[in-house]
Amino acid sequence: MLIDSHVHLDNERFNEDREEVLARCRDQLTAVVNVGYDLESSRRSITLAEQYPFIFAAVGVHPHDAKDVPENYLEELAQMIEHPRVVAIGEIGLDYYYDLSPRDVQQRIFEQQLELAKKTGLPFIVHNRDAHGDIMQLLGKYAPYTGGGVMHCFSASWEVARDCIKMGLYISLAGPVTFANAGKLKDIAVKVPIDRLLVETDCPYLTPVPHRGKRNEPAYVSLVAEHIAKLRDMETEEVAALTAANTIRLFKLSGLDPIRTEG
Repeated sequence: MLIDSHVHLDNERFNEDREEVLARCRDQLTAVVNVGYDLESSRRSITLAEQYPFIFAAVGVHPHDAKDVPENYLEELAQMIEHPRVVAIGEIGLDYYYDLSPRDVQQRIFEQQLELAKKTGLPFIVHNRDAHGDIMQLLGKYAPYTGGGVMHCFSASWEVARDCIKMGLYISLAGPVTFANAGKLKDIAVKVPIDRLLVETDCPYLTPVPHRGKRNEPAYVSLVAEHIAKLRDMETEEVAALTAANTIRLFKLSGLDPIRTEG
């Protein structure tokens, strides 16, 4: 059992060979969560989830796209959330590295979507880049009253990870944990309780070693799990099964049964 908890299979970089990528995904993984970043990609995520039973959808507005949302975007998201294949609100959050949307706009859109998560009980998927203080303030306000959430493609400090875990959130690690210079992430991969850990590719981005520099795809999530297993002195199959169980539990993936885990 192995689940990629964060993919973007609707991305245009898969247009030429999406069916081949999906075939490898179906053969090697139990499930994937395809994550939206604006209204259109959220709709595409739902379409993929309707077409392929191993794909589940998340819908939301990324901080990069916060400046472009229509006035009625929350109503549109609320309608999408009613779809039975939608399992989370995301990808939402703050990005102070690129600042492609004004920070006050990012904060407003992030908080509105956290409020939507609170109202619906759905878990959320957080993008955080160089915005730890504001992220933690808003999560502290909303996380206890939602269906939980995950810090996607985690890149902050162990102290931030620890505080997120105390809030009941999950930590997801992606390809960067396999990079030679990722000492901080490798330390976090060991310290995070196994019952709070997810794995992902964030494909087509952040391809793990030894394919770094090429397009990423869901099948490569096995390399993330394998690397974490070595760091934790565990079997790859055990890390795969336990992180899959965590993903099933967080997103309440229908038709998939979480195995018992011990932290």
